[in-house]
Amino acid sequence: MTAAPAVGTVPTVPCITGLSTRLLTVPLRRSWGAEAPENHVIVTELHTEDGGTGYGFSWTPTIGPQAVKALLDYDIAPFITGLPANPESVWDELWKRLHEAGGGGLTTIAMAGVDLALWDLQARQAEMSVTALLGQRQDSAEVYGSGVNLHYSLDELVAQAERWVAAGHRAVKIKVGKPDLREDAERVAAVRSVIGPDRKLMIDANQRWDLPATFRALEVLSGFGLEWLEEPLRADDLLAYRRLRKHSPVPIALGENVHTTYRFRDFIEAEAVDIIQPNIIRVGGITPFRRIVELARTNSIRVMPHLLPELSGQLALTLAEPTLVEDVEEASFEQLGILAGPSPVRFGNSRVTLADQQGLGFRFKDFREL
Repeated sequence: MTAAPAVGTVPTVPCITGLSTRLLTVPLRRSWGAEAPENHVIVTELHTEDGGTGYGFSWTPTIGPQAVKALLDYDIAPFITGLPANPESVWDELWKRLHEAGGGGLTTIAMAGVDLALWDLQARQAEMSVTALLGQRQDSAEVYGSGVNLHYSLDELVAQAERWVAAGHRAVKIKVGKPDLREDAERVAAVRSVIGPDRKLMIDANQRWDLPATFRALEVLSGFGLEWLEEPLRADDLLAYRRLRKHSPVPIALGENVHTTYRFRDFIEAEAVDIIQPNIIRVGGITPFRRIVELARTNSIRVMPHLLPELSGQLALTLAEPTLVEDVEEASFEQLGILAGPSPVRFGNSRVTLADQQGLGFRFKDFREL
């Protein structure tokens, strides 16, 4: 008969015994343009001494999938082997280890593969979802229609907006940044005409403008009732964003290319942003995402997770305040056909809800099945 643990003792956390990876590259059903016709998922599988297994992933739409996999295989896996499988302590130790190679970017993208696997492991050992483990606060979250559509013709863009309306979306986002601002204005006007005056309309310039160009664009586009202007300037240009926000008639959103809690703190403390959009993979996983969310909450800054709706949707349900989950048309893992099982979330009536799965619920097909 096994003796019960002594009162007041802390259960021993099993140690990590190994990490394996595999790279999946999948063509997008709707190309994001010549520079991004496919997405890359680096699937991670983590093992512990008690026989536990956790599943996670890293992701990049364009740059560096092989570099991310190499970091995981050659630098991260040997370092974390033997560490207690605690997500937050592993993240902190690993970030200190990798910081010499860069505090964010490829390093944090790679770290996400470990962090997600650790949270998946912890939740499945508790026989619950990661959302429940973290504390579910919302029954559902609103989904907005999004598209990487700057290369679309006007007719194609209008047709996409019509599909979003038919799907019941109450908010949509389109790309701007054409060489001629008049063309941007024509496209925004056409989408506003399709969606009507009551739906939210957001625009994303993907760092295509400098500060004078942004102010010129706002003079023309702000009259279309914009919910936010996303990433008009280079992502690192803190001073320019501070000047922009001070004079912009439209809320400023950014964050998909901000990779650390420290950098989000810089933008928030500089009063350079209204809405932050952390990408859970690019910041390094669930552990730093939660820290960034708390930083935003204490400074009354709204959080709108960037991309990856099947992951962002799960974390959105843990937030204290309702948020919008971005769903780029036909680009979810389920729609791309790379999941070996059902999606961990369900989409319907422009809402995302949790499916009945333990852990994060991401199991990916073998590349030979794609």
